[in-house]
Amino acid sequence: MAADPETILLMSYYRDAELRGASLLLRLMSYLEDGDSQTKLALHLSEEARHAWLWTKRIHELGGTPVRVTDGYQSRIGRRTLPRSVIDLLALTVVVEERSYDRYREHASRADVDAETLAVLREVTKDEKWHIAWIRGKLEQLAAAQGAQAQADAALEKYRQIEREVYGELLEKERQAFANRTLGQTAP
Repeated sequence: MAADPETILLMSYYRDAELRGASLLLRLMSYLEDGDSQTKLALHLSEEARHAWLWTKRIHELGGTPVRVTDGYQSRIGRRTLPRSVIDLLALTVVVEERSYDRYREHASRADVDAETLAVLREVTKDEKWHIAWIRGKLEQLAAAQGAQAQADAALEKYRQIEREVYGELLEKERQAFANRTLGQTAP
């Protein structure tokens, strides 16, 4: 079967976001030293790597190979901001996990999604829900302990604004890539 280049590219963007999310978690591991966080970060990291593998496997099943992504979602965010504290890292992680969750759910809701891709989307979506909950909980816990709720709220708003801009750019890029198709309003 001939691989559809646009679909392979889209899945490569998903794969790239998962791999770069793992990198963000590795940074968090050096800041969150308590046993509970280390345990949750290890599980979260393993799930990000598994998600990248699921997208890689799906790309191969479709007859393609992963495309190297140099301008992906998290790379674009990283070019616009540099988290300077653990509060910043946690807030950024919450924001990118929320986008992943929403993105995968939107993709899964399309009428033209094949069963195998839908299974991957459902699997990663299930994990993203837990990722958001535990990271948000840790952010709230640290903010309360440090008397830094205003800092946490400001960080979330800052990263949400950056994320909206980046997502809008990628949405336009995807629209152009899929110009001859009927897809929902999506982005890599």
